[in-house]
Amino acid sequence: MQISPRCALAIGGVLVGCCSGGVFLELLVKLDPGIGNLVTAAQFAFIALEGLIFTSRLGQAQRMISLRDYALLVAMFFLTSVCNNYVFEFKVSMTLHMIIRGGSLISNMCLGTIILKKRYRLRQYISVVMISVGIFICTYFSSRELPGHSDGESGATEADVWRWLVGVTLLVLALFVSSYMGITQELLYRRHGKCAREALYYTHLLPLPAFLLMHDNIRTHWRLACEGETYTLPLLGVAVPLILLYLLGNVLTQHLCISSVYALTTECSSLTVTLIITLRKFISLVFSIVYFRNPFTIYHWLGSVMVFVGTLMFADVPRLPGSRRAEPLKRD
Repeated sequence: MQISPRCALAIGGVLVGCCSGGVFLELLVKLDPGIGNLVTAAQFAFIALEGLIFTSRLGQAQRMISLRDYALLVAMFFLTSVCNNYVFEFKVSMTLHMIIRGGSLISNMCLGTIILKKRYRLRQYISVVMISVGIFICTYFSSRELPGHSDGESGATEADVWRWLVGVTLLVLALFVSSYMGITQELLYRRHGKCAREALYYTHLLPLPAFLLMHDNIRTHWRLACEGETYTLPLLGVAVPLILLYLLGNVLTQHLCISSVYALTTECSSLTVTLIITLRKFISLVFSIVYFRNPFTIYHWLGSVMVFVGTLMFADVPRLPGSRRAEPLKRD
C-alpha cells in the first residue's frame, strides 16, 4: 500500500495533533475538572477565527450550503462538543472517556440501520457485539474504582456513583448525537457536494453565541486559571498561569488534529483512516495509563482490546479491502 507525501503528512498531523491534544486536555482536567466549557469555547473561537480568515476569506467566499441547512448540524455539533469536554466534572476518567468514544461504530450501525436502511455483514454485527461487551466491561470495572466505593460511607458512595452515571450517560448521548450528525452531514453533502472546510468553519462559528449561556461557568474557571499555579517562561522570564499554557497547547493541537483528520479523509483510503485513528486512540490510551498513572486493571485491558479489535474487524482491516473515501469533519 503506497502512501503519498500528502497522506503521510496528514498521518503525522493526526498522530501528533490528536495525541498531544489529548495530553493537554488531561493536564487541564487534572488541575481543574470543571474546565470543560472554557476549553470548548476556546477551541470553537480559535477554529472559527482561522476559518474566517482562510476559509471564508473575511466573508468574501461564496457559501455552498445555506445557514438554514446548517442549523441542525450546528446544534448537534455544539451539543456533542460540550458534552464530551464537560463530563470530566462528573468524575469520568480520561481512560473511560477514550474507550466509550471509541465505540462510535455501535451508534453508527444502529442509526444507519434505522435511518439509512443500511445492511451489514455478519462479521460487522459480531464486531459491534465485541465492542459493546468491551465497553461494558470497562464501564463496570471503572464504576468499582470510584472514590469512596470501598469505604463504609454508603451515602457518599451512592452520590458519587449517581454523579458518575450522569457523566457516562452524557458521553453515550453525545456518541449517538455525533452519529446522527454524521448522517445529516452525509445527506447535506449528497445535495450540495462535499465542502468539509466550509462545514468545519460554520459549525464552529455559528454556535459561539450559545457560550453566552455558560458565561458564569466560563468566567469562573477563567478566574481560577489566572489565579492558579504559574510557570516562568524561559528566556523571557515572564510568569504565565500554567492552565492558560495548557489551554493554548490544547487549542493549537486540536486545530492541527481536526485539520489533519480532514486531510486524511480526503487524501487517504478508508483503510488508512481506520488504521491511523485506531492507532491514535490506542497510543493516547496507553500514554494516559502510563504517564498519568490512571487506574487500569486486567479487565480494562480486556475490554480495550475487544473495542480495538472489534473496530478493525468492522472495517475489514485484516482483509485489506480496496480504497474508499471516508466522510470528513469527524471529531476524533
